[in-house]
Formats: sequence, C-alpha cells, structure tokens
Amino acid sequence: MKSQIPASSLPSGAGADEQLVAGIARGDQTAFESLMRKHNGKLFRIARAILKDDSDAEDVLQDAYLDAYRHIQDFRGDSQAGTWLTRIVVNQALMRLRKEKRRSVIIPFRGMRRDEAERGEADVADDKAESPSTRVLRAEIRRILERRIDELPLSFRTVFVMREVEDMSVQETAECLGISSATVRTRLFRARALLRESLARELDIAAADVFGFAGARCDRIVAAVLARVQRGALNSAP
Repeated sequence: MKSQIPASSLPSGAGADEQLVAGIARGDQTAFESLMRKHNGKLFRIARAILKDDSDAEDVLQDAYLDAYRHIQDFRGDSQAGTWLTRIVVNQALMRLRKEKRRSVIIPFRGMRRDEAERGEADVADDKAESPSTRVLRAEIRRILERRIDELPLSFRTVFVMREVEDMSVQETAECLGISSATVRTRLFRARALLRESLARELDIAAADVFGFAGARCDRIVAAVLARVQRGALNSAP
C-alpha cells in the first residue's frame, strides 16, 4: 500500500502550489496528492458551509479535484492555485444546490431540534492534560456553534467560514465568490450579528435552568428534613 504523505512534509506557500500544479501538468501523481492533502481541510469546510452536509461536501470536493485535474492545463497563474481550487469547489457546490433544488437564499433561524442526531465526531483536545469533562464541553459547544452556522443564510454562511474559520483575506474571498470586497465585509458583519443573536438566545434558554433546584434535589432535601423531624432531631446539631 502506498504510504501517505505526512502533513508536515507538504510544501507551503503560493510558490510551492505553482510547482505542484506544474508537476501535475506533467502527470506527476505525487504532486497531485500533495496538492489535495494541502488544501483538503480548507476546501472541505467551504463546501460544507455551502451544502450543510458532510457527505455532500466530500462528494463535491472529489468532483472539484477531478475537474481541476482534467483542466490543469487551463491554470495560467493569474491567481493563486488555492484560490483557483476554491472557485472550482464553490461552483461545484452551488451546482449541486441548484440540482437538488435546495433553498439557498434565506434559511430562517429555528429552535434547537431535540431530535437532531448527534454527530459522532471525535474531539481533538488542544491540551493533552485536558480533562474528559472539558473535552465533552468543548465538543458540545462546537456542535452548538456548527448548528447555528448552518442556520445562517447561504451567502452569510459561506463568507463567515471563509473569513473566520479559514482566515482567508477579504480580497481572496471576494475573488473566489465573484463579489466585491465591500460585499464580503457586509456579509461577514451580518453573519456575526446573526450568530451573536442566535447564541444569545441559546444562552438565555440555558440560563433559565442553571443550578436547577426543582425535581430530585428538592425532593431529596424535603425528605431528609422530614426524616430528621420524625427522628426528633430537629433541634439537634447536624
């Protein structure tokens, strides 16, 4: 079996991308593998931001890579290879949306679906000494944030992921999406505002149950006090 290329050994920088593209044009499969591994994470998250489905995003990413491979000779270096790949992924994702006739303009905010299936994603802790409870909390916070990002309108969601998650520049984001830099800034501002509003509502709902007392705790305390009364211990020291 062919060994995978370690992420740490992949070439970095725009110039390295151009070298990889040149190698792919010469039929170098290793260069193609390197290019995919280098951009996989970013391109998957951008496709996922548009489609809101992991499986669809994987399919689109594969289609985009094949499209890029077939048209590698068309790359002229007018933009960075990463930007060129991103445009292909965005176009592929939008085509899939149109094909499936999904609603792609406004996605209304909804309350958290209690029956929503939990995704079995493994959480990678930043600190090896992180406690299990902290990892569980981090994973739950991430799932809440992912759900709220999914609820953003498509245009805001895509810009948010490209700018905030992938840390792409305003200019590169605008180039990939075919919009102006001013539009990128406006959509990012609106996305942040909607997320703040949504997460604030989430916090308000959760705060109502903080340090809950009713139910089992209440019953336990009442029962313990009554038991002590019955034992004639009301005036005794605890």
